[in-house]
Amino acid sequence: MPRKIERGFTLVYTGDGKGKTTAAVGLCVRAVGRGYKALILQFIKSPQRSYGEQIALEKLGVEVRQLGIGFTWTKTPEEHREAFKTALAAAKEAIQSGLYDVVVLDELNNALAITSFPIDDVLPLDEVLDMIQNRPAGMHVVITGRSARPEIIAIADLVSEMQPVKHYYEEGVPAVIGIEF
Repeated sequence: MPRKIERGFTLVYTGDGKGKTTAAVGLCVRAVGRGYKALILQFIKSPQRSYGEQIALEKLGVEVRQLGIGFTWTKTPEEHREAFKTALAAAKEAIQSGLYDVVVLDELNNALAITSFPIDDVLPLDEVLDMIQNRPAGMHVVITGRSARPEIIAIADLVSEMQPVKHYYEEGVPAVIGIEF
């Protein structure tokens, strides 16, 4: 039986380096190990692809939902806007349900940082902040992705910034199965 969570924290993993989603996944593994219920909602990743973290976490009983449609250059702005609108509604519902001890909003920072097409009406920052700040008292919320907005950083209890030092991408190596996805 897990110990009751007295205070939920907001944790942000951001930066240009690798490891943001991986850190959130590790946190979920640790939480599930302690008997907590975790959920991962992915704002960019598409259910049309397979991801190693989803395969592993579902074996542990962690639900992982891909709510996006992939990278912004692979679909039209309108398709992305609709996906973000649906993702925000799913996140609000999951958080307000009180069914989870840990909710990861994977790549939410990336979505909020989009400037190539309007997102303010389908992913309003004030609604995102309200959702995070008015969650059930004992729930931890983890937000990942590059370019965390200053407003997200301001309400966070913990912010870790991943910075690249060296990466095999620089040598032309594409994403590696089992490491990147």
